[in-house]
Amino acid sequence: MPKEYQLESMPATASLSQWLKNNFQYIPPAFITLILLVGQFTFGILDSYMTLVAAIATAMIAEIILARIVLGTWKNLASAYITGISVGILIRSNVVWPYIVTSLLSILSKYVFRYKDRHLWNPSNFGVSWMLALYSVHVAGLSIQWGSNLAAMSVIWILGLLIVNRAKRLHVTVTYVISFSILAYVRCLITGDAFLAELSPLTGPMYQLFIFFMITDPPTSVSTRKGRIIVAVLVAIVEFVLRLNNLIYAPFFALFLVGPVAKFFDLRSIALRNRKREKPGVGPGSVA
Repeated sequence: MPKEYQLESMPATASLSQWLKNNFQYIPPAFITLILLVGQFTFGILDSYMTLVAAIATAMIAEIILARIVLGTWKNLASAYITGISVGILIRSNVVWPYIVTSLLSILSKYVFRYKDRHLWNPSNFGVSWMLALYSVHVAGLSIQWGSNLAAMSVIWILGLLIVNRAKRLHVTVTYVISFSILAYVRCLITGDAFLAELSPLTGPMYQLFIFFMITDPPTSVSTRKGRIIVAVLVAIVEFVLRLNNLIYAPFFALFLVGPVAKFFDLRSIALRNRKREKPGVGPGSVA
């Protein structure tokens, strides 16, 4: 059978599956853009398109320059785009410079804070956390919810779950959501607030970005499935404690504290295992 005929007779689903496999790095940027569009046209979550453009442009330019200087290579800009658009969505300010600084801090963290040639922090988590902690006079975090728009929330969640499943990180999202839900019930017992009020942050764009992009970030996740599940539970527990102390940006701070420590020890344990594997054994006839 001619090769051309074989290609033409290939099922459309197979062609689509192969295309997604070969171009998956572009799916998360498309998805986060969808989150932005749904949020903007439904609730107007952006203060200004100029600040969004400033955040994205800064992230992409910084990625190009730093990758060339530090690594001597040209990087795919999909990750930088996700970082920039995340910054543009997640922080609020009436001036432009915090968006530029946050994006710059986020990308710098990939090239400055490294261990075993890997960066430890999720970039946007690093930048957003620092700005919310140190410049709260000029910067606030996104707090708007999707409200009662169940259709918008359902589309985002369905697509998000499909994407993290394709990235082999569905167990991270599910573990975190279950942990958050259980601890939300515990919080309502402690504080006396309604359970749905404690649970409602999960419906907001801030948490959707956190659940689908930050805590599941493959480059900064630990190497084992069991380890990733443990990290997700620990992040939820630290967030629980921070929320009890009235820190409204608790998820960002929790991941900021837990994620890099877990990644450091994961990389260290991998290095130690590799060293033991490469170390020659002492046997008969060898010099001890």
